[in-house]
Amino acid sequence: MPIIEDKEFGKITVRRSAKATQVRLRVAPDGTLRASMPVYAPLFLLKRLLKTSRPELRQLLEQANPHTAFYDGQQIGKSHTIIVRQSLHLSVKVKGQHILVELPTTLSLNDPEPSRQIRDGVIKALRVEAKSYLPKRLAYLAQQLGFSYEKVRFSHASGRWGSCSSNGTISLNIALMKLPFELIDYVLIHELAHTVQMNHSQDFWKLVQVGDPLYSKHRKLLKAEAPSI
Repeated sequence: MPIIEDKEFGKITVRRSAKATQVRLRVAPDGTLRASMPVYAPLFLLKRLLKTSRPELRQLLEQANPHTAFYDGQQIGKSHTIIVRQSLHLSVKVKGQHILVELPTTLSLNDPEPSRQIRDGVIKALRVEAKSYLPKRLAYLAQQLGFSYEKVRFSHASGRWGSCSSNGTISLNIALMKLPFELIDYVLIHELAHTVQMNHSQDFWKLVQVGDPLYSKHRKLLKAEAPSI
């Protein structure tokens, strides 16, 4: 799918469809804007919509991403911290366990462009943490509980914490690293149970309960969290 860059909103993915009758913009699961357009509609129609609808689009993004307020010293995941320094030019880099933000005095940390770049840094940091922790923890739980799976995949462009395919591939959202460890375990056990029961039957929940006796409590707590970044 083609991608255009907007100075304020960053990456916008364009999807053309024979079923589309007009240009529409919505927020994708990864927090970016996604445009749907008729097959032969010119791109200037999308650019015109962006120009005339900025206030509405800002509100749409704010409603879809309510957890995007960043601050100096903020902990990200299990081991990263946002560090803000004054600078002449905007820059965001992940170095070790720090997300280093160089911020001009003319900008606020949560202005659209700094916020977008920081979010990209957060995604990078969470992916590092997820790849370091989740496969080992999943393998340990599988061994302890007698489950097997084919492989592990990672994503962040999803509205789910995890999923399990019929061939035994477990997909995990890197946003899991935002959760307490007991909720991470609940999600991992949940997906492992799907390698045996591809449903949410009583037999499925019995499998989950073996690995997580407090699964009902953890399930309720998880509903208060969002798998967005």
